[in-house]
Amino acid sequence: MGGDNAPAVEVEGAVMACREFGIPVTLVGDQASLAAELAKHTTTGLDISIFHASEVVGMHDSASDAVRKKRNSSVRLAFDLVKDGSACAAVSAGNSGATMAAGMFVLKRISGIERPAIAQIFPNLNGKTLVLDVGGNVDCKPIHLAQFAIMGEVYARYAMGIPNPSVGLLSNGEEDSKGNELTRETNTLLRATSLNYSGYVEGRDIFKGSVDVVVCDGFVGNVVLKLSEGLSDAASKMLKKEILKSWISKLGYLFVRGAFNRFKKIVDYAEYGGAPLLGINGVGMICHGGSNVKAIKNAIRFAHEYASSGVTEHVSEKLSENAVVNIQRENQKVQAIA
Repeated sequence: MGGDNAPAVEVEGAVMACREFGIPVTLVGDQASLAAELAKHTTTGLDISIFHASEVVGMHDSASDAVRKKRNSSVRLAFDLVKDGSACAAVSAGNSGATMAAGMFVLKRISGIERPAIAQIFPNLNGKTLVLDVGGNVDCKPIHLAQFAIMGEVYARYAMGIPNPSVGLLSNGEEDSKGNELTRETNTLLRATSLNYSGYVEGRDIFKGSVDVVVCDGFVGNVVLKLSEGLSDAASKMLKKEILKSWISKLGYLFVRGAFNRFKKIVDYAEYGGAPLLGINGVGMICHGGSNVKAIKNAIRFAHEYASSGVTEHVSEKLSENAVVNIQRENQKVQAIA
C-alpha cells in the first residue's frame, strides 16, 4: 500500500513476477482496494492471495508508527507473515524508515549485528557493485561500518554469486592518510579482518568496478544513491536533446539505437528492483517510492533469490570468524558502562 502510485503499480508488478518467475505472492493491504486492482489483470492459474491490513503507514509518518501505533499496518503485517513462515520475504515501496523499523522490530537483528544496513546494487564496467549503507544509518561508528562490510561481503558472495568479493571503504582518496576519524578507525579495523579488504576507494571506483563491495555510512551512501539516480536520468535527457539537434545526429542514432537501449537498461534502477535490508533475521526488500511496475517485479525476484541464498546464516558464521569485530564491539560496551 506504500509508494507514489500504490497499489496499482505493486499489484501489476506482483502479477508479472508471479507469471514470469512463478513466485507465489501475498498482497498485504486493504482487501477491497487490492481485489479491485487484481480484477484488472488476468490471474487465472497464478498463486496470488490477499492478506487484509486495515492501516497504512504514510510517507510522512514516523518510523515508530509502523511498529507501535499502527500494529495493523500493511508493512508491519507483511513482516509478521515472514516471521510466522507464511512468506519468505517482505517487499515494500512505502516509507523506508518504517519498513526498516518494522523489519527490526518483528524479525529482530542477527545476533552480533548492531545496526541493519540498506544495500544497493550499482552497475559498473565489469558487472555490479554493492554499496552499503545507502540511507539506513546516518551516524555510524567504526564497528558499524565493519559489520556492514561483513554483511556486504556475505551478500555479494551468496546472493550475487561473486566467489571472493573484494571490499573497499569509501573515502576522499586512496591513501591511508585521507578520510576522517570514522574512516581511519574503520580502515584499521577492517585490515585486521579475514575479508578481502582493498583499503580506501573513491566514488568513481563504484562504477569502475575496482571492488565488489563499497562500504560507507548512510548519509554518504544516500547522497551517492540520489546523485547516481539523478545523473543517469539527466544524462539520458541530455543525450536525447543533443541527438535531436540535427538530422545527421538523428540518422546516426538509427545505427546505434540498439546500443543506446542496452545502455539505458544497464543504468535503469528498475532492473535491480529494490535494496535488501541486511542485518535482520529474515528478508526485507526496500523499493523506491517512485518504483514502476518493472522495479516491483524485479524486487520480488531479487527478494525470492535472497531468501534462497542463506545469507542470514552465513552472516553469523562470518561474524564468528572475525573475532576482532566482536572484540571491538565488546570494548565499546565496556567503555559505555564505564
